[in-house]
Amino acid sequence: MESASLLSIRNVSNVYTDRRHGIFGKIEEKPVLNKINLEIEKGEIFGLTGKSGCGKSTLARCILGLIDYDGEIFICGEKNAGTEVIQMVFQDPGASLNPVKKIGWLMEEPLVIHRKNNAKERSQAVDEMLLRVGLDPSYKTRGVHELSGGQKQRVCIGRALILKPHLLIADEAISSLDVSAGAQILNLFRELHESFSLDILFISHNKDAVDYLCTRKAVMDKGEIKEI
Repeated sequence: MESASLLSIRNVSNVYTDRRHGIFGKIEEKPVLNKINLEIEKGEIFGLTGKSGCGKSTLARCILGLIDYDGEIFICGEKNAGTEVIQMVFQDPGASLNPVKKIGWLMEEPLVIHRKNNAKERSQAVDEMLLRVGLDPSYKTRGVHELSGGQKQRVCIGRALILKPHLLIADEAISSLDVSAGAQILNLFRELHESFSLDILFISHNKDAVDYLCTRKAVMDKGEIKEI
């Protein structure tokens, strides 16, 4: 084990490559992250804030292994921990959900992909998760278009948690919601953290939301951690 932390980020840098003049044109490289170092302990809701374009979402994608980076990232002391250990909730819940599928199918899909349990056990797990995120199990038969923005985000959160990850990354998870729905989602995160020991990396440009929800925070600016 390389680290006792939940998440250990060591000297992580990332460069965005832009081919402005086609595949045979000049390649322009723009530094996005500059030697990020961060430790997040178990039992935290850790906030990451900063202005739009400062590199917050890029860092999240590095943690998930979606993009290349220099440096090292350990989840529970291991590299390349995989999607069962870490899950992400994105900004736009509507874009994250297949509009032609029912909510029950969408919630069960991660369990099917990872070959978890039998059909009866998966159905029960979906019922329990819907209740956990504040929705009745009857929502299984509803379509995405029948849900409000806040309800869609609850489905996205439940879908992310159904594999029982060690860490949930919420990337601007309330920015597309109205004030009331956003406040409800913040309270849901707090409830999940307190009741089910869910560790959360909460990424938002909304400083008030970060201050309200998080036990500790870091401020990013121009690809660097400026304040913890």
